[in-house]
Amino acid sequence: MELETIKTQRLYVKVAEQISKLVQQGKLKPGDRLPSERELAEKIGVSRPTIREAMIALEIAGIIEIKTGSGIFVVEQKPELALSDEGVGPFEVLDTRYIIETEACALAAARITEEQLEELNLTIKEMEEEEKRPDASEQADMKFHMLIAEASQNSAISAIVKWLWELRNQSALSKAFMARLREEGIHPSINEHKRIVDALAKRNPEKARNAMKSHIEAASDAAATYFSSNK
Repeated sequence: MELETIKTQRLYVKVAEQISKLVQQGKLKPGDRLPSERELAEKIGVSRPTIREAMIALEIAGIIEIKTGSGIFVVEQKPELALSDEGVGPFEVLDTRYIIETEACALAAARITEEQLEELNLTIKEMEEEEKRPDASEQADMKFHMLIAEASQNSAISAIVKWLWELRNQSALSKAFMARLREEGIHPSINEHKRIVDALAKRNPEKARNAMKSHIEAASDAAATYFSSNK
């Protein structure tokens, strides 16, 4: 008796498959412009970040092209269109980081040591040097956020934050999208990281929480500008 493995698809893959089928059926033709991000989200019944992740997957598959400032268009197709689960989407990771890292930052404000503050400042200098290189890997950015998680003095939080960054770095979808953002000139904000350190140095949990919230919100907004013409 042969049994098939049951697979749970990520939501963005299901959305991408719907669009792919419309292309295969000829209901969407090369050159057609897709509806707006908001309209797609309302019609399909998913969030706008899910729509964005579906569009990234479709672009990786060569089914659509995202033209910043113009829209999202169907491109010429091969007879067979293949979609695969490319890992956790970048907007899902950002949503989860917003929940976890903001509170980790608040805890860190009350518990961080002078040595850890100094290490954060040194890491910002590493980020500044890294951003000067065309192949910047954002390793210093990851190190910065891991240091704050460790400063919370909660090993569970540290493990979760490390796992979230690993998810981002291991996801083909996220890696491809981050490369596209770099091509668009979108980079981690040094000033936002400095504001986080300033709040931590003042030992103010609320300011630290808000500084991290603003930082991750800004990162989400910056990532969304890739789809700016498709609001």
